[in-house]
Amino acid sequence: MSRILVTGGTGYIGTHVLAALSEAGHHAIPLDNFSNSSPAAAERLREITPRIAPPVEIDMRDRLGLASLLAREKVDAVIHLAGLKAVGESVEQPLRYYDNNVRGTVTLLQALADANVTRFVFGSSATVYSPEGTTPSTEQSAVGPTSPYGRTKRLVEQILEDTAAADPRWRIAVLRYFNPAGAHSSGVIGEHPRGVPNNLMPYVCRVAAGQLSRLQIFGNDYPTPDGTGVRDYIHVCDLAEGHVAALGVLEGIPAGEVLTANLGTGRGVSVKELIETFERVNGIAIARETVSRRPGDVAVYCANPEFAQSRLGWKARRSLEDICRDAWRYAERSAREKWP
Repeated sequence: MSRILVTGGTGYIGTHVLAALSEAGHHAIPLDNFSNSSPAAAERLREITPRIAPPVEIDMRDRLGLASLLAREKVDAVIHLAGLKAVGESVEQPLRYYDNNVRGTVTLLQALADANVTRFVFGSSATVYSPEGTTPSTEQSAVGPTSPYGRTKRLVEQILEDTAAADPRWRIAVLRYFNPAGAHSSGVIGEHPRGVPNNLMPYVCRVAAGQLSRLQIFGNDYPTPDGTGVRDYIHVCDLAEGHVAALGVLEGIPAGEVLTANLGTGRGVSVKELIETFERVNGIAIARETVSRRPGDVAVYCANPEFAQSRLGWKARRSLEDICRDAWRYAERSAREKWP
């Protein structure tokens, strides 16, 4: 059993990674500053996955706090998920994103190097790819992020590449997420952003729950079959299992190299198709209106997941229907029980 520190561990992806780590027999330690999450999520998860430690409140820019934690806890590896993640918000607040996502990661890496913790999995993003590149995107597709958020992810990837090249102790995997959606089948954890959601699925769920009057579709004039943006929606539990798979191959990565893999399904789904699938699966009509495009959005993101299948032994198993069903199960329960 390995002891894994998960930054951003009480967030949406973080809690599902905790669940997957526990199921695989690891001991998970969540770290978060709770800027867009609640420790209550990890506490609920402990009801079904007892190997999870209580969440630790530290900002990853706090080097002394990180050093203290690493001195107290024996950590075998780190899964780094903490970061701001809204494309549109990053266009409006770029300095905040560079400070948090880039400076925070550098501080974390310095603290880990000092503690000789050099097994590292980084949650990156498909937004690092250029919209002018090939689709579906392979790991060799052209990079060229169009938003400050995407640029922070690419900068961190480059920092990790330089770190691995300079210090042979490091074993690093970079996982480029496409569009995580859905929730744990237990209904205990799911996507629960503060304020008006930036991601499509929690927005749909809040309209379904009557918490928002209607869904805004950002643009219907993209060069796609129905005019709405196309994304590769991957069930968050499949995504979480990809991190466990990456941990399993870290030791086999040659010194000086970084393993980079796409986590996606290989199937593009339009905004309209996702909404209609949610309505069909859950028997709920979603009121909606079309508004102008958001800054930083592009027409299509879709993964070629073949490398992850061959190198990590991982493949997405859950369907779009599973995503819609599980997301609503969590949203309905969280609204009913007024979870923070």
